[in-house]
Order: sequence, then structure tokens, then C-alpha cells
Amino acid sequence: MFTLSRRLLAACLLACAGLVHAAAPFATTQAPGYYRTTVGEFEVTALSDGTHVFPVDTVMTNITQKQALQDLADVDLKLPVQGSINAFLINTGSKLILVDTGAGALYGPCCGKLLTHLRAAGYQPEQVDEVLITHLHKDHAGGILRDGQAVFPNAVLRLSQAEADYWLTPANKAAAPDFLSTFFDAAQAAVAPYQAAGRYQPYKNFGPLEAGIDALRAPGHTPGHAAYLVQSKGQQLLIWGDIVHVAGIQFPHPSATVKYDSSAPDAQATRRQLLQLAAGKHVTVAAAHIAFPGLGHIRLHQGEYQWLPLNYDETPASRD
Repeated sequence: MFTLSRRLLAACLLACAGLVHAAAPFATTQAPGYYRTTVGEFEVTALSDGTHVFPVDTVMTNITQKQALQDLADVDLKLPVQGSINAFLINTGSKLILVDTGAGALYGPCCGKLLTHLRAAGYQPEQVDEVLITHLHKDHAGGILRDGQAVFPNAVLRLSQAEADYWLTPANKAAAPDFLSTFFDAAQAAVAPYQAAGRYQPYKNFGPLEAGIDALRAPGHTPGHAAYLVQSKGQQLLIWGDIVHVAGIQFPHPSATVKYDSSAPDAQATRRQLLQLAAGKHVTVAAAHIAFPGLGHIRLHQGEYQWLPLNYDETPASRD
């Protein structure tokens, strides 16, 4: 009995020691922020640039604060709300085309993670052939620049001419609200190395840009804001930029706008048009500011639009 007791005691001590050694510090980080899906023969990789606190209480317009807070409560959210910053890499089989680039260093330590996640997804920035920008706000174009140099040195930078004209014209900066002043500075700095390298090619006309990729006019958030429609083998993906900033508010209330919109009426009209398109044709949407990966469908249910996230797919390339 004495021997057995000693063995039991030793086993207990080992087990207790194991429990102590199993303790570990909290990781406080997510897995690498990339997610793949397919659009016909194209492979699309959603890339997270990070999340940041979106100041719903000071930024939302054309909706009362009471209603905005109720909308958030209806989807089990409360202030402060974390907003995602997403970008999307399209592999057509012959080209790598990146739509938007995140904030880079312009939003501080919350963001600027796109390059890390691009590499984790198996790509290098030197492999990107084209960068398509929906609009020149900091959280979409800030990531094309680092320390004054082009982050994607072999890529052609493309955006609508109307968008370029607005942000790169000094007179527009002088006439804009003060809070947009640094946006003009950031936009001019971002495009400069691509201009110097001869890799800056704004497009004057919306429509086909590449085989399977069309630019759609989507003004309101900015004067030359573009969305991109990706099509292959009868499947469609609408990369819509800043059509929706806070899903919990702007799906039930599409008339809600943000103070950064250059034209609230145009933003409202564009949002309603694209919501109707996505819901009516069951187009997959890639959204810049809906919770990562920002991929889903939209349905109209009892008079309100709803967001339906894509079902997680471990092997997207295997789909027919």
C-alpha cells in the first residue's frame, strides 16, 4: 500500500505540474487575414489591412444618433464599432490585379497589414501587375506607398480620371472641407512614384478594363468613385469600394450617409442602385468595410436589405 501511495502521489504531482506548464499568455492576434474564393476561372483572395474604430457617433449623417444606435443594437453591436479595411486580389491566370491597397502607414498601428497578409497568401508585391483603386481616400490608396516609394514596383496604377482630377487639383483642396485637407496630400503623395515611373494610367471611360473586369461609375462617396465588376464563366463579383461603411446601419437605412461623402444625394442614389443590382441578380459582393472577408450576397427581406456572408469554403478552387 505504501508503494502504491507513493506512485499515486508522484502521478498527481506530475499531473499538477503539467497543468501549470500548460498555462500560456493570450495571443491577442488573429490568423493571417486572407481568404480565397473563386469567380468562374478566376481566383480571388480577400486581404485584410486591419480593423479600426469607426466613429459612428460623429461620422454618420442623414440618420439620427438614436436610430443608428438602435440599428447597431439590432445586430448585437454597440459603440465603439470596429470597421474592417479589406482589399481584393484577382488572379486571372495571366495577371494579378489588386483592387485597393488599405491604409498603409496612414492609420497607425491598427492597420497596414495588407503586405503581411499578401505574403502569407503566397504572393509578393513585385508580382502584382495592376492596382485598381476605387477611390483615393487614405484607407484605399495609402497602401500603394511606403517611405515615398512604390510598394508595387511592377504594377500599373489605374483609377478613374474623374477621381484623379478631383484629388490632384490644388483648387479642389482649397475649396474642400478642412477635414479633407490631408486626404488631398495623401492622394498626391501616393500616386507620385507611379507617375514618375510611367506606371500611372487613369482611365477616362468606365467600362471594360481587362478581360473579365469592368469599371462601373459609382459617384457620391467621392466624385470619381468606381466599382469593379469581375466576370468569368457566368459568375460575377462586384467589388464596390465604399458603398456601405456600417452594414448594421446602412442596410436597413440606405439613406444614411457619412460626412466624408462628397455628395450625400449621389451616395444615396448609388447605394440604392448597387443594392438593387446585387440583390436582384444575386451578384456576390466584395465590400471594403464589411466584416472581413467582406464577401457575401444581399437580399431584400420584408422591405430591408440584409447581408448574407459567404459560407466558409475550405477548398474554393474545387468548386464547379
